[in-house]
Amino acid sequence: MIETEKIERIWKALDGFQIELPSWGFANTGTRFGKFLQPAAASSLEEKFADAREVNQLTGASPTLALHVEWDLPEGAADVPRIRQLEKKYGIRAGSINPNLFQDQNYKYGSICNPDARIRQEALDHILTCIEIGKQLGSRDLSMWIGDGSNYPGTQSICKRIGWMHEVLATAHAALGPSQRLLIEYKPFEPAFYHTDIADWGMALETARVAGPQAKVLVDTGHHYATQNVEQIVAWLLHLDMLGGFHFNDRRYADDDLTLGSIDPYQVFRIFHEILSGQDESKVSTPIAYMIDQSHNLKGKVEAMVQTVVTAQELYVKAALIDQERLSDLQQSCRLVDAEECFRGAFWEDVRPAVRSWRVARGLPEDPLQTLAESEYVERISEQRAAKNSRAVTSYA
Repeated sequence: MIETEKIERIWKALDGFQIELPSWGFANTGTRFGKFLQPAAASSLEEKFADAREVNQLTGASPTLALHVEWDLPEGAADVPRIRQLEKKYGIRAGSINPNLFQDQNYKYGSICNPDARIRQEALDHILTCIEIGKQLGSRDLSMWIGDGSNYPGTQSICKRIGWMHEVLATAHAALGPSQRLLIEYKPFEPAFYHTDIADWGMALETARVAGPQAKVLVDTGHHYATQNVEQIVAWLLHLDMLGGFHFNDRRYADDDLTLGSIDPYQVFRIFHEILSGQDESKVSTPIAYMIDQSHNLKGKVEAMVQTVVTAQELYVKAALIDQERLSDLQQSCRLVDAEECFRGAFWEDVRPAVRSWRVARGLPEDPLQTLAESEYVERISEQRAAKNSRAVTSYA
């Protein structure tokens, strides 16, 4: 591939790539063992919008902000006018809507899988509120993570819980607007340690099918066992036209919520390859939502988010550089070494100069992290927010 063609591919890929920011990624977060407060952390929804604008202005790739209803819209649909004002003020649109089905004290034994029908109805009512919020905000995706499960054998009927869950999600699906989607996430463990009601992609797939045609699977790259082949799961979901989107993060063990690509950038590259090769073969008809889901307990919030978006851009364009036609021929003839070299050669390509040139051409900072540091944005918000954060009580683990 000649240099001019590479640059054209990189620019085209960057022009079409967007990745959503999570509101909770700018707030004080941590683990169930403790939370280390940061003076620059956002403690209000407006501060989250302000930080998201900063990241988007630096990277040009993140015009939407995922919202968590329990934390960002405590009054439910009544908070929508306030969201509209923030969208207009900061030039950031509301993105996916995230229900909270794990924090209420009534959810001790589950939410939509709870043996108590009254609590299942409470969970359903919350989901329906989230759907209505999405309609009013013009948000396409409702991102569903269900933390339900049990900790000890014999203490719950796994079979009954499947039926209750399917019943609730089918009712929720019926309430969706024509442009809305229900994205169903899976997680093998935590907070449930014996069984989790949606523990893997197969359970999420079947649950989405039962719910209805506007339900798809959401893949969180941290929600897998350490040796699992995530890109194979992606390929299957693409083949079945059931891949709705991603929550991107990285992990050394499981669900570590680390910065994207900090542990295994090659895996992210492999995932992007499956998506792009599927598009080349016309297997992808469903829009795929790229979203970040990270908890920066130690790194600076804004700095880590910029780092993540930049990394996502670089790994995406690396995958776009794979010569799909040549790779297909090599695979077909089982020329293993040549095929692997064609594949990983794109991964080793230094795309940073071409990405920098794209940024300059699009009126963006050539080096987003350096520009962030020189702007002293973090220092300013640290000074403004330090007093509030010194006495903050965090709610997310």
